[in-house]
Amino acid sequence: MAEGAIIARVLASPLEVDASAWNALLARQSHATPFMRHEYLAALHTSESAVPQTGWTPRFMTLWEGDALVAACPLYLKSHSHGEYVFDWSWASAYEQHGVPYYPKAVVAVPFTPVPGSRLLARDEATRQRLVQALRQWCEDEGLSSLHVLFASDDDVLTSARKGLMLRHTVQFHWQNAPPTLPVSLGSQPSEGVLTALGRPGGGPGLAFESFDHFLASLSQDKRKKIRQERRRVAEAGVTFRWALGADISPSDWDFFYRCYERTYLEHGNPPYLTRAFFQQMADRMPGHWLLFIAEREGRSIASSLIAIDDDSTCVNAIHHAKNPPRAAYGRYWGALERVDCLHFEACYYQPLQWCIAHGVQRFEGGAQGEHKMARALLPVQATSTHWLAHPAFADAVERFLAREGAGVEDYLDHLQARSPFRAT
Repeated sequence: MAEGAIIARVLASPLEVDASAWNALLARQSHATPFMRHEYLAALHTSESAVPQTGWTPRFMTLWEGDALVAACPLYLKSHSHGEYVFDWSWASAYEQHGVPYYPKAVVAVPFTPVPGSRLLARDEATRQRLVQALRQWCEDEGLSSLHVLFASDDDVLTSARKGLMLRHTVQFHWQNAPPTLPVSLGSQPSEGVLTALGRPGGGPGLAFESFDHFLASLSQDKRKKIRQERRRVAEAGVTFRWALGADISPSDWDFFYRCYERTYLEHGNPPYLTRAFFQQMADRMPGHWLLFIAEREGRSIASSLIAIDDDSTCVNAIHHAKNPPRAAYGRYWGALERVDCLHFEACYYQPLQWCIAHGVQRFEGGAQGEHKMARALLPVQATSTHWLAHPAFADAVERFLAREGAGVEDYLDHLQARSPFRAT
């Protein structure tokens, strides 16, 4: 698998890649996130969260020019479609009905993490195209049914399209730390990209919300009233919150969080995707990327939510320096040991948004799905994945399906845009 001076190597573990070389390549990308850092991906492997026993067999694709890593991506062989959040169950079912194996398939993704960002790490566009070509060639050589690049960046999408991969769009809900700067009725749908909220163009320097009340004042009266009522219910139930950032999250805090996280999964009849060992490695190797909210009542902890922060390795110091605030926060995990009306909204949205406003965070991403997030001012954005299917007939059928589905997503975004929670200005 050589092309010119560039050599492709498929590795059986992220540990076979030098961490500094991987992270340096990541830092050059247009949409780097902490979830693509070597420490995060390695922790998924060594904690036995994303391993062959759980259906994630690592096959990291790397391109080398001599001893220099010039392109790379996290590649997994999948024996199922769990933990991906881009749902292809119907594709697998169609393959099965026709007696054609769909699994194993190849997935370029961060396991269990539906956060858009750079997936195809490369020094330039030409090398990124070589990376996609190497992925396709490897899938053909291995006799795999398909290749899927999940929650890709705009650069990844452009490159994938140029190399013949099909595009699939979905909707997420993100919050921007800025009041609307254009009339809601004049908002327009962005053609591509996941960072622009519909009907609410971003403000710009100096236009961030000054306080949570300032944020509420930008909402329509009914949404403002609803949020105040929900927060009042939690307060009247005697619940208070504390938060801890980075190294200030104690081992007992991490233990309590995992109890909540595990319980939420078990209540839905499934074991948790991530092990306690994974979060221990996050505490040890990426502490500054984590913010924990803990709900307390009558002297005992009853719930928690864990937020990730995107600010490289300086985010803890950035909290105390307004000139360099974190760029983004990501709602990731939550759980409760007691039921309190509206506690989920307070722990997962209102507390994090209040913290983001206080610390100048530009964006809060609420994760996959959840139209109810719009009532909390998280607005719809488009996220994109790219796909290649080896079987010509199935590829043609899926391409026609994606065209219909894409039109439906556009209509859905238009429908959501008309329901903006912000006041018309």
